[in-house]
Amino acid sequence: MEKKLEKTDLDQFIGTEHYYKYLGIMLTDGVKYLAEVGKAFWLLNIIASYQTGEIKDVPFQVWTLKVNIEKQTGVVTMKEDTDEPNLVTQSLDYTDFPLSEISLWLIAGILILPSEY
Repeated sequence: MEKKLEKTDLDQFIGTEHYYKYLGIMLTDGVKYLAEVGKAFWLLNIIASYQTGEIKDVPFQVWTLKVNIEKQTGVVTMKEDTDEPNLVTQSLDYTDFPLSEISLWLIAGILILPSEY
């Protein structure tokens, strides 16, 4: 039986021991775990795909995925900081991501869970 990602699984990640190169960005242990267990490499693909043009010059990026679990739809957003307007908004017609919300931070090209900061 496959493990299903739960929010509490991510609480164990504070700091990282390894970095993993992925589509031009670096991932921490926690983000790699999120992608593998949550089957969310597609989310990393979205984040990496925006790292061109003006977005790549934003040194601190707050990426958020909000999922409507019942409808299996979602929205990915990115802003420079929590109090700033969205610079990216991408709707998802379908997602089976198991959590209703997750935030990731991209700091100087390294994608981390907020608990790993």
